Amino acid sequence: MGSEKFRIAIPTKGQGGLEDVVSEVFGRAETFTIVDVKEGLTKNVKILKNPAISYKYGAGPIVVKMLMDLEVDIVIASEFGLGVSTLLEQHDVPKILVEAGTSLKESIKKAVNLVRK
Repeated sequence: MGSEKFRIAIPTKGQGGLEDVVSEVFGRAETFTIVDVKEGLTKNVKILKNPAISYKYGAGPIVVKMLMDLEVDIVIASEFGLGVSTLLEQHDVPKILVEAGTSLKESIKKAVNLVRK
């Protein structure tokens, strides 16, 4: 993955966009914020409602499928369950762990720094 352009997905608590924070859950996060980064700068921000939030079981794989359909390159979250981790690895999508409540701006900065290494 080149550092020139990539798409990041982050489970978030609401509709705050870049002002939001990382959710403490993945598969049942209220929203996912999708961010396009080009040459280290945030370009596009989309907030998507989690289609699997109300599912009793299997929310993680449904979310991963949605993220793959959106051509996400990196996923940032505070936790990854075994199923989600396995699916992301099968798609060669790097996972970046951050603490729940971390701002999206901080999380994106961490991802950009890791990609540049």
